[in-house]
Amino acid sequence: MSRFTLALPLLFAVASAGAATQAGRICHLPGAEESLRCTDIPVPLDYANPAKTITIHTTIAPALREAARGDPLFVLAGGPGQAGSDVVPVLQSAFRRIRATRDIVLIDQRGTGKSGKLDCKSPPDVDTMTEEQLDIEMRRCVESIKAPYGLYTTDAAARDIEKVRLALGYKQVNVWGGSYGTRLAQHYARLYPASVRTLILDGVAAPDQVIPAGGHDAQAALENTFRLCEKEAACARTFPALRSEFASLHAKLAQGAVTVTMADPRTAAIRPVTISLRRFAATVHRVLYSQADAHTLPFLIHSAFNGRWEPFIARSNRDSDFSTDGSMSGPLYLAVVCAEDYPRLTPQLAADDMRGAFLGTAHAAQLAALCPVVNVKPVAYPAPARIDAPALLLSGAQDPVTPPRRAEAAAKLMKSAQHYVVQNAGHIVSPLGCVPRLMREFLDTPEKRLDAKCIDEIPAPTFQLDSAGPQP
Repeated sequence: MSRFTLALPLLFAVASAGAATQAGRICHLPGAEESLRCTDIPVPLDYANPAKTITIHTTIAPALREAARGDPLFVLAGGPGQAGSDVVPVLQSAFRRIRATRDIVLIDQRGTGKSGKLDCKSPPDVDTMTEEQLDIEMRRCVESIKAPYGLYTTDAAARDIEKVRLALGYKQVNVWGGSYGTRLAQHYARLYPASVRTLILDGVAAPDQVIPAGGHDAQAALENTFRLCEKEAACARTFPALRSEFASLHAKLAQGAVTVTMADPRTAAIRPVTISLRRFAATVHRVLYSQADAHTLPFLIHSAFNGRWEPFIARSNRDSDFSTDGSMSGPLYLAVVCAEDYPRLTPQLAADDMRGAFLGTAHAAQLAALCPVVNVKPVAYPAPARIDAPALLLSGAQDPVTPPRRAEAAAKLMKSAQHYVVQNAGHIVSPLGCVPRLMREFLDTPEKRLDAKCIDEIPAPTFQLDSAGPQP
């Protein structure tokens, strides 16, 4: 059910530096041209009653040099609901420099990817289903899986990471976390401080951040996209009424969903398509994640305002493409958020966060309907202890979910944290420009302050002005 649209990773040598690289079996995964090594590691399903086990899938990309260092990089994906094996393509971008001298270990969090993914087969008519039908389908999915959802917490996932470290024979590890993976990485570092050499956190979630309360951050990213368009002559000239057009669309959809007859972007068949406020807001939110995508937003809004919804619907459908298995686990998302976040989403917090924000209350309403079906006990929010391991924090200035202020809050609970902001970037910056080199330099000498002026040279993408795509 990937269409689930709740708005939406010390140079101690191991006994044998190549021990982990020899573990497991040769495997070939989508997004990687070379063969990797995969292994399935048994862990307790319930750490309070470890009799029953599940397996955690890990993908190991061995260091490229024979004289590999003994401290690998563990990669924790986002979501919650994304698997490490889903982000294999970043081996050639974000982690290419690090892999020269260190193993890269991608971990599929329990309930994701190849670690017993909690998911259901998507119905063939998913693109034409209403939000109400999608919610009914998700409820059916959650009930049909019959999983012990209360055992799929961040704490359990962190304990799984320690089991992986022990099974692979590493003494200390470096941990990269992206988005939700930064929450998991921080929890792991607090739970097992002796096991963590360094942390690299990209798109940092603050420990007290409530995932569904994202209205202010999303609105700030949207406003910034408007400002950037107004500052660029070609964009401002092409879309002079961008703000009022967006406001008009939002107000119209707030009065009720709009149905338009159009050619299906996938099949070209003529059919009716319903655009609700929830679908509209969720699509805008997802577009804002990437600055390159955000720079298509003026064109999408202007086209929709003029009655040409095809580009907007095509972009909306792109997030529900079921041609691959690399999709988020909606039930795992619910298992975590319903236990750890929703109980802290007080009516006052929800009202304050959504005031003046285009996202509205749809996300909270979905959780209110679906969390009782998941039926998990609230997880008490622990007072976060200080993290002593050196940490590199990375943010995109245009991030609509984990903007720099979240990283700044997390850094206050760290003994040694360096925080760098890429001005021309959104959510997740590790693959951009000189950032892969900076991450390698940090891992080699974590006590040294980085010279990160090069991130200011990362260019902003151009705006899309018409159907031909972004400006050259």
